[in-house]
Amino acid sequence: MSGAIIHTANLSIGYTHRKEEYVVQNKLNLNVFRGELVCLIGPNGCGKSTLLRSLAGLQPVLQGEIIIEGRPIGKQTLKDKARLIGLVLTDRVEVSNITVYQLIALGRNPYTDWLGNLSNEDTEKIQTAIEQVHLKGYEQRFLSELSDGERQRTMIAKALVQDTPVILLDEPTAHLDLPNRVEIMILLRSLAKKTNKAVVLSTHELDLALQASDKLWLMSPKGGIAVGTPEDLILSNHLQQVFANNSFYFDNKTGNFVMKHVDSPRTVSLVTKGEGDRTFWTQRALTRNGYQFSDQSSFIVTVDEDQNIWTLSAPQLNKQVDSLEELLALLAPLM
Repeated sequence: MSGAIIHTANLSIGYTHRKEEYVVQNKLNLNVFRGELVCLIGPNGCGKSTLLRSLAGLQPVLQGEIIIEGRPIGKQTLKDKARLIGLVLTDRVEVSNITVYQLIALGRNPYTDWLGNLSNEDTEKIQTAIEQVHLKGYEQRFLSELSDGERQRTMIAKALVQDTPVILLDEPTAHLDLPNRVEIMILLRSLAKKTNKAVVLSTHELDLALQASDKLWLMSPKGGIAVGTPEDLILSNHLQQVFANNSFYFDNKTGNFVMKHVDSPRTVSLVTKGEGDRTFWTQRALTRNGYQFSDQSSFIVTVDEDQNIWTLSAPQLNKQVDSLEELLALLAPLM
């Protein structure tokens, strides 16, 4: 497709075992453009890692073609691939006696001589990447001294200094806590925009993917990939269909997964006074505890946003509380 930095044509991916082909995904026609952050999501076993490895040229395709910057990736040498694709894998790098600067500098290998000597241009690109991932001042620290988030930023910087049009990442937030997961996703989105690179990553962090990505590749275990903006895939019910489960469902209105409760439905009526955040979080707390909402319910919860209080009105009961914990404790024995 004209203008696409990555293009796949009738691509079939999978593996061969004892001369038998096992197809994981079939007839994929995908496009990624410069400046885009594309998040690859789907249930376990649907082929996310297989697709990324195929795009990176690490795994032979079964059929079709992968074109990156106009060149078939299957026909490129290792050095050519290293100039087209920066790759960050899930595996944690365990090298204790290498510094942040030294590891990032390895990304310049496709451009250096056989001795690995760095030119002024190489040094400038390394320093720029260090600043882009917010690691200035960490250059001489050993990898073993870094937090998980700092390690991941180091690996992203290494991919950046390869100076490739494409960066592929396999679950880049897998080993991180919540603040670092959010930070890495924000960083990758920012890098895609500022460097005009195509960034494709696989992730299980659906909530972050919905917020950060320009486009989703939603893989189905039954085969096929739905492509579109997060909002389009929600409105078309693709997310609900792919992640259909007896225990939870995807709520279009909130963009969250909601647990299904097996107990008999318990209903409340929710009334709001004033403006604020408490009504939203009251809905969340009540839904989490298995309550449904109905204007016909005899149990009325009034959220006073101005006074920061809740009032429960029920048969022979009218009581105010100042926390959701108290509200839930008050409701429980009544239903």
